[in-house]
Amino acid sequence: MDVRHAHVDSPVGPLLVVAGDDALTGLYFPGYRYTPRPSAWGRRAHIPADPVLAQAREELDEYFAGQRQVFDVAAVTNGDEFQEQVWAQLRTIPYGVRITYGDIAVELGSRGFAQSVGQAVGRNPVSIVIPCHRVVGAGGKLTGFGGGLERKQLLLDLEEPAEARAGRLF
Repeated sequence: MDVRHAHVDSPVGPLLVVAGDDALTGLYFPGYRYTPRPSAWGRRAHIPADPVLAQAREELDEYFAGQRQVFDVAAVTNGDEFQEQVWAQLRTIPYGVRITYGDIAVELGSRGFAQSVGQAVGRNPVSIVIPCHRVVGAGGKLTGFGGGLERKQLLLDLEEPAEARAGRLF
């Protein structure tokens, strides 16, 4: 596998973007607990010359500018069977929508899976593109996020519909 990486500036800080062959395999915030070791990032690539990394950067730029709601860049995850089921559920969460860990657990067969769902969400290797930031705790409570709660709130605010924003006092 041809693994390579680059760093992309964003409103939530620098992002490590990793590609393997023809797909994005990682998108990590600074300090993310499950970032692979640098030896697994592959060679450093120049974004304009790398089609996968260039597409990822372009789509991230569009997302942060409010011009993109769905990512088209191919993304490959390599989790266990349960993680893959959770990440598939994350991919279906529409832009601007929040769901709970319990909602995903029920979709997967049992509310009792909620803690395991939380662990899988926390290990999402392709943050933002696979929108784990849209998952909140019971009652809409903002809970754990590999990029930190401040970044999670920023991403949720970015996706908040204009009419909802206009109706808020603060």
